[in-house]
Amino acid sequence: MKGLLLCCLVALATSQSLHYELGLNPKKTYEYKYVGTVNFGLGIANLAESGTRISCGIKIIGVSQQTFLLQVSDFSFEEFNGVQGQDQFKASPKLTERIASQLVKPFMFDFVAGHVDNIRSSAEISNTIVNLVRGILSSFQVTVKTTQTFYELEEAGIHGKCQSSYVTEINGETKVMSITQVVDVNNCRDKAAVYKGLATAVLDRFSKQRGESVVSTVRSVYTVKPTAEGGLITRAHGLEQQNFSPFNVKGGNFKMEATTEMVLLSVNDTAKAAPYGSMESKGNLVFKFVDAEANVPIIMQNLDNPIPKAAELIKQLAEANRYQVDSTTSEDTIKLYQLLRLIPYEGFDVLWKQFAGNAEQRRWFLDMIVEVNDARILKFLQTRFHAGDLSANEALQTLMVAFDHLQSIPDLIEMAKMFLHMPFSKSNVYLWQTVVLSYGSLVYKHCAYNTPCPVSAVQPLLDMAVESLRSGNHTDMVLALKALGNTGHPGSIKTIMRFLPGVAATPVDLPPRVLSAAVQSMRLIAAREPQKVQEITMSLFLQKNLATEIRMLAFMILFDTKPSMALVNVVTVHLQDEKDLHVISFAYSYLKSFSRSSTPNNHFLSTACNVAVKILAPRFGRLSYHYSKAMRMDWFNDDFLIGTAAEVFMLRTATNIFPTEMMMKGKFYFIGRILQLLELGVRADGLIELLGNGIPGFKGDLSFSDFQAVLNVVKNWEILPYDKPILTAYSRASGQEWFLANLNKETIENIVRIIGLSRGKDSDLWAMIENLQKGVSWHWTKPFLIIEVRYFQATILGLPLEISKYYHTINGITVNAKVGANPPLTGQLGQLLTTEISLETDGFIGFTKDLWVYYGINTELFQCGSEFKAKTPLAIPWKFDAKINIAEKKFELDFPACKKEFAIYSVSSNVYAVTRNIEEPDLAKMTPIIANPINSNDEVVHVSPTVVRPDSDQTPTTNTWHRIAKMCAGSDIYGVGLCMESEFRREFYHDEYPLYYFLGYTHMALKVVPVQTKKPVDKIHFEFNASQRGQEVSTRQLLETLRRLSMEATQRVRQSSDSASSVGGSHQSHYDNLMEARNATPEAVFNVNALAVSGDQKPEGYNAVFYYTREPIIQNSQLIVSQVGENINWKMCIDATVKPRVESTANIRWGAECQSYEMSIKSETARLPGAKPKIKARIHWTRIPENLAEVCTRFESYIPGMALLLNFYQKHEINAKQEISASFVVTSADSIDVMIKFPEYTVYRQAIPFPLPPATYQSYNVTSEAQQ
Repeated sequence: MKGLLLCCLVALATSQSLHYELGLNPKKTYEYKYVGTVNFGLGIANLAESGTRISCGIKIIGVSQQTFLLQVSDFSFEEFNGVQGQDQFKASPKLTERIASQLVKPFMFDFVAGHVDNIRSSAEISNTIVNLVRGILSSFQVTVKTTQTFYELEEAGIHGKCQSSYVTEINGETKVMSITQVVDVNNCRDKAAVYKGLATAVLDRFSKQRGESVVSTVRSVYTVKPTAEGGLITRAHGLEQQNFSPFNVKGGNFKMEATTEMVLLSVNDTAKAAPYGSMESKGNLVFKFVDAEANVPIIMQNLDNPIPKAAELIKQLAEANRYQVDSTTSEDTIKLYQLLRLIPYEGFDVLWKQFAGNAEQRRWFLDMIVEVNDARILKFLQTRFHAGDLSANEALQTLMVAFDHLQSIPDLIEMAKMFLHMPFSKSNVYLWQTVVLSYGSLVYKHCAYNTPCPVSAVQPLLDMAVESLRSGNHTDMVLALKALGNTGHPGSIKTIMRFLPGVAATPVDLPPRVLSAAVQSMRLIAAREPQKVQEITMSLFLQKNLATEIRMLAFMILFDTKPSMALVNVVTVHLQDEKDLHVISFAYSYLKSFSRSSTPNNHFLSTACNVAVKILAPRFGRLSYHYSKAMRMDWFNDDFLIGTAAEVFMLRTATNIFPTEMMMKGKFYFIGRILQLLELGVRADGLIELLGNGIPGFKGDLSFSDFQAVLNVVKNWEILPYDKPILTAYSRASGQEWFLANLNKETIENIVRIIGLSRGKDSDLWAMIENLQKGVSWHWTKPFLIIEVRYFQATILGLPLEISKYYHTINGITVNAKVGANPPLTGQLGQLLTTEISLETDGFIGFTKDLWVYYGINTELFQCGSEFKAKTPLAIPWKFDAKINIAEKKFELDFPACKKEFAIYSVSSNVYAVTRNIEEPDLAKMTPIIANPINSNDEVVHVSPTVVRPDSDQTPTTNTWHRIAKMCAGSDIYGVGLCMESEFRREFYHDEYPLYYFLGYTHMALKVVPVQTKKPVDKIHFEFNASQRGQEVSTRQLLETLRRLSMEATQRVRQSSDSASSVGGSHQSHYDNLMEARNATPEAVFNVNALAVSGDQKPEGYNAVFYYTREPIIQNSQLIVSQVGENINWKMCIDATVKPRVESTANIRWGAECQSYEMSIKSETARLPGAKPKIKARIHWTRIPENLAEVCTRFESYIPGMALLLNFYQKHEINAKQEISASFVVTSADSIDVMIKFPEYTVYRQAIPFPLPPATYQSYNVTSEAQQ
């Protein structure tokens, strides 16, 4: 009994001395086996994946009560690239040795109650290796609570400061605790993640509610054995899974799976203290990102000696792209960017001295160095500006791109300010504008990453604005305000208010162009400080005495703030009392456009606008397009998380015929961001002043006489002042204004002075012509990294996960030309109008665009992941001779015969599993994720005379689809044809929609190909002759021929068509028109020849002659196309009659002497009092070729589906055979009804939004009033 009691007491004492809270004994050594693996792929069988596996032994040795050493041994690095189950991980001995050489050195860390802190290592250990150690130590990071089985807390880990949820369970027999930890890495308060690039792309939190592009889960399971010293982790298993898609992850995604496995091998007493040298702190367990500017994820190369390698690449790229863009070298530009980012500033000076004297290499160097996005590029440009050894054009281009791609670091903002004070910056007006606008854009990017943004960054521009207001310089005001608009800095509001009437503390009287710039300068502040911008713009909008266009601009900016429904209702109430029809029309059309918006960011605003439109529609729904308008069209797809929007604004005033300002802008929505695309705007202050309140002879129907009337007024441009621009054009990209140009009186004088025909050899144009007569050669290339967007995130292995998008282009053009004149020019430019000009030229224009999307691990040592790669080259070479004779209205063009095949345009793409490592960069492996098997779904495409068949007979695989097609169209007369080639290889999985559209090999190409001809072709000759010499024709013979063909057609129609009465009547009416024109003289307007020339043989090809008969009421024209050649009588005769504003008809006949086939087209308008304006159109055919009938039948089969997509209704009914008719009825000022009748059914839709010209609306108003 005493023994039993003793045992119980011992057991009780033992249980009380065991603890679960994690702890390590400083007198013991703990040995573990660690394995970490990461894989990337689709997670589908038989598809290629890539991965990395690291394994090692680790020892934890105590140094003090809370400080321990970590020693790594037996390190191994392995790579995987292939198909799971078929391929294996392969060791990489060289990289293993390189990493192990750093890991062999000891690491020190603090460990208290299951939390790792203050990691230390030797100074020479790289951050990448320290992060690997963080991944190992994260297996020890766990919070243990014995009083709760479920608990949540926020704690720091390798992913940052995130929310963790714990579940614990203790085995009753073994007393071992199992702990499951789930970390919410999607919503961390301080996440270990970095986003770089596209700072101008606005975050769209509403689209994230529709879906995400990245979703992650992290789970760890710990087995903890209680001991007297504390809980001991005997096993730790970590699992991190992530789904990524360029679209919505709900519709298919790439998958990342990272696992860690740590198992306790032994615990022993420490025999002796482990040695360690000097160490420095590397921080806590939170992942620390390496400066990855040089770690480009899509390439890996040896980076030793970057200066000579960069120099050699520049030479190679310049030479390879000297005449045309070499699409095979485009990836070398990425290698060059990487090398340049490693070169110290002194190396740039070496390269500049090497390339400055070679125009081609100099241009490549300047275009590439802009991607060095730190202080080195600013220092380089500063040196060049001081030296003045750049042209204004070179300086403008280099600085604009450099500022756009510069890192948003406070120190760089301070450095960039110096360009605002350098004399060279002001040496050219366009360079100065670029410097000021680019600095404003740089401040915007800085504020996007630094909140709140310091006012000191925008202060230089505020000073410029205040100084321009003090001096009264309107040009400087506009520039300063536009630069402030680029910054989007809330701190600039007070300065901007000083330019706005009714808002400024001191009354101001400024011209509309300054006020316009001031209002638009708040466009980006609207998103950052919406309430203040609403107060200002609402105040401007309600000022009835303010200029109409300024009120409309204020209305635009007001809605950029995304006003609440209450504020929209306030605007609606004021619009009901508004008297200015232009303001009403603009506001109503703006509200109506937004009421239809489907983009996520406008969801609530569109609802508010919809209510407003319903209130305003009865009174203002029928204002014509003569008034100011705003139009918006957008689209958004939830599956792709992609959308687009286009907006057009036309601002008018009551006193001017032409718009005072026009703007067009586009937006692109993608994965939670809104990117503003190219925006164009034009102001016409000087032109409006020149035109005044009216233009003599202007009718408003945009006819030729209207343009002539405008031209007659514009000729008086000399009365304009020098200080007021006639036209102002600007452009914005990504919401940032980068281009501003004024057309003023001085510019026009310079143009007139250069091209004046009375000028002689003192003219600049004369010097240009002399150079052309000697022969000139001009070449230009422009490489440009359009997009570099990179997102970094920590993983449980301590490896950085990167999602990157790179979009790069190389544009190029080459022109070789030589000009001759017969007779030779002697003294005046006016001779150009009387002499024959000959031109010999060859050249090239094109581009190559490359797109990469990378998803994987990226370090300076190795890469593994999934990579989408697309290449799109455009190549248009040319070579031709031309002759121009203005006096004789004659133009000739000769092309050489097509001798070899070449591609004009192509698109190629594929998705790869990639692995690369720095020790063996030339052995990088890229395996297509979808291999090349072909299955029974292959198609054999028959395109006469070619049959394209699948090129493989491999075993079919499930869900695989492979299609190869080739379609060609060519001429055996000219010996040239066009071919469209395509190849698609896909594997379809329903749960991977829509991602699988882009998975697999894609290739499409448009090619010019030689075609076998009946006889050899030396050249292809085109000739256009508008002189009447040599084109006389017997009027009566022409009319009699057309009359005979028209009467014969009528008889055939009566015998074969169910609609004989209508069509026959049409032919008879046409014949009557011809008879009325018997006494009129048809004029041969022009003659066109397109001939294949073969030595001294008779040319073959086609000839077309266009005749026009002048009559008081009816306009008659005829086009006769004839095939030229021996024993050929093919012709096409088109006879058209137009009664302006009433009807138009055209009869088309072709074949042997224009008698084999025929069809007719007729359209007419109806504007009867009391009825709605209507347009009718009809196409009727009697006989058409079988191939044309087959094409039309195929096209008709798509009509029902297309009608459904376009919201048309369909009803089955029997209509006229061999006829298609359509009617368009104007039902309101901005909508029409459409009905289209086919032989067996009718499609129709009512109230289609459609902009109508003022004249149409006025006619509609007349009929409406008559009805009332």
